[in-house]
Amino acid sequence: MSKAQTNTISILGCGWLGLPLAIHLVKEGYAVKGSVTSEDKMEELAQQQIQPYQVMITEAGIESNDIAGFLESEILIINFPPSRREDVVLYHQAQMAHLVKAIEKSPVQKVLFISSTSVYPDVNGEVFEHETATPAKGSGKALLAVEKMLRTNIRFMTTVVRFAGLIGYDRMPGRFLAGKKNVENGDAPINVIHQDDCIGIITGIIRQQAWGDVFNACSDEHPTRREYYTQAAAIAGLELPTFAATADPHFKIINADKIKQRLNYSFKYPDPVKLLHTGI
Repeated sequence: MSKAQTNTISILGCGWLGLPLAIHLVKEGYAVKGSVTSEDKMEELAQQQIQPYQVMITEAGIESNDIAGFLESEILIINFPPSRREDVVLYHQAQMAHLVKAIEKSPVQKVLFISSTSVYPDVNGEVFEHETATPAKGSGKALLAVEKMLRTNIRFMTTVVRFAGLIGYDRMPGRFLAGKKNVENGDAPINVIHQDDCIGIITGIIRQQAWGDVFNACSDEHPTRREYYTQAAAIAGLELPTFAATADPHFKIINADKIKQRLNYSFKYPDPVKLLHTGI
């Protein structure tokens, strides 16, 4: 591997999380390559000193202006969610199969796969990285299948980070349930994580070489849906939601102790309710 490649990170998917992550890594001193699906977004990357590439992956293959150049890096961060479609499990695996073939032909040695806590079903208790229960949702099943595909490949080393619900900046929850009536599952605890903590954790994994592992990533506190979304709507000056009376909430509580211990990481925003009052 050339010296240039060892300080280079490629980010597949420069959207809501990927773009600010790329900007942060440039500031940290890395050479960063970023991908978008449409050509009109490439100029925005270039303006941030991110080397832009157009990459689109479907079940039929990879459409790109230069996939080999994009993968000319030591580290690849895969950051695009499963598509919303009925055949999501098979479709997402087909997409990743094409990507894996391209990675195997490249200098990439380490892969960071951005997954989701949707890989866990509701168990009405805490969930940890070693859980083996089958996800309830198709998107969770798709992600779990791709995690396995990447982690069992011996040509590169993969770390999986499973993020809880993403919040922050233009994705604050005031409008999510505002004005809705008889919302179900009001007594269930929520699992969320701020964009800044996502970036901090990803940076920590890279800096500390935490490869070949699986991590949950979620804020420390888990207020109920009722408490959280009522306050969120009130702070935003919107109509408050109302919640149905449900005797038996269905939920999961994401345990993120492992990543805090492994990276010695302290969440910037450990309490989602306090975060509502900051407007960040």
